[in-house]
Amino acid sequence: MTAPTPAVRDRVLSLEPTELPAYVHDMTALREHAARVRSALPDRVELYYAVKANPEPELLTALGPYVDGYEVSSGGELVHVAESVPGRPLAFGGPGKTPDEITTALERGVERFHVESEHDLRMLADLSRRVAPGRRVAVLLRFNLAVADGALAGSSLAMGGRPTPFGIDPTRAADVLRTLTDRSCAHLELRGVHAHLASGLDAPEHLSVARSIVDWSTGLGVPLAEVNIGGGMAVDYADPDRRFDWPSYGDGLARLLADHPGLTLRIEPGRALTAYCGWYATEVLDVKHSHGEEFAVVRGGTHHLRTPATKGHDQPCSVLPVGEWPHPWPRPTAEGDRVTLAGQLCTPKDLLARNVHAPGLRAGDRVAFSLAGAYAWNISHHDFLMHPHPGFHFVD
Repeated sequence: MTAPTPAVRDRVLSLEPTELPAYVHDMTALREHAARVRSALPDRVELYYAVKANPEPELLTALGPYVDGYEVSSGGELVHVAESVPGRPLAFGGPGKTPDEITTALERGVERFHVESEHDLRMLADLSRRVAPGRRVAVLLRFNLAVADGALAGSSLAMGGRPTPFGIDPTRAADVLRTLTDRSCAHLELRGVHAHLASGLDAPEHLSVARSIVDWSTGLGVPLAEVNIGGGMAVDYADPDRRFDWPSYGDGLARLLADHPGLTLRIEPGRALTAYCGWYATEVLDVKHSHGEEFAVVRGGTHHLRTPATKGHDQPCSVLPVGEWPHPWPRPTAEGDRVTLAGQLCTPKDLLARNVHAPGLRAGDRVAFSLAGAYAWNISHHDFLMHPHPGFHFVD
């Protein structure tokens, strides 16, 4: 939703101007959404949370009852999650793993390793033999699979189906499987295949890609316990009330599994789980006119909320009017109906939302940007211009 929940609205309006900007997360909304996602998934579908979307410990803990584990993509994420939600299953993926990261993962008892290359495989084999002798280490081979023309056309970001640094080229499948039969890899267990190919897919597109992944994987001619079909479920920033169709997606996965008895599927959504529970709240500092347009400058900006600048979209938002104006000078006020919301950075790219319908917007009013529960603070260039960091609030 664009409008903040009552709990978020109350917290935003209660904050002093010096306490803004702030991230405010509605934990009840997060738990309810995660429960709906979980209930839509059939048996034999494991749900892992992709921590890269938002690693705040409070969110990791709240998701605990609804997820089977957590997917991490660096040694830093691995240690952070292991300490935030101890004892939970972890899957370690991502290209360019270092020996130190793999060693840490082995020492921490990571459940599964997503192998991105033949070098990745041989490094894991050698380190696991020395660090975890006598232990069988579960491996999923990540492949950069080709899919039917147009299958990824609706994606916002493609990691597969084209030349990328992610995964193993499928033409190398026979050689990689042969490597796994080497004596040096005897303690590695081929658990399955991983193929996260794109982000921003709607349910029908995701199901089509999932079937392609499963058909290719089960055609390798080797026993597989599971196939990881990735995450990337669409979040629509232009229409925040439109959600990924989890019920139809779950029904489609059930039909897919019916064709493959004994196989487990694993999905790893990140943004689609946490985006909706977070708001980036700030205050209008000034309203100004420039060449026939009106701009509102707010505290903070894209150094706190990078996604609109990265994706080139307008972040959905709501204006929360504030009646009091505590200063003796006149209060800047918008004259028209449309205002572009910009941050405090010295760059014209610091735009959070363009042409927002905000008649009568005034300095001192609050603005709450929705869909800020994922890929927000944790991917932003925090210290550019050395503005204060935002606060973090978790409300029920």
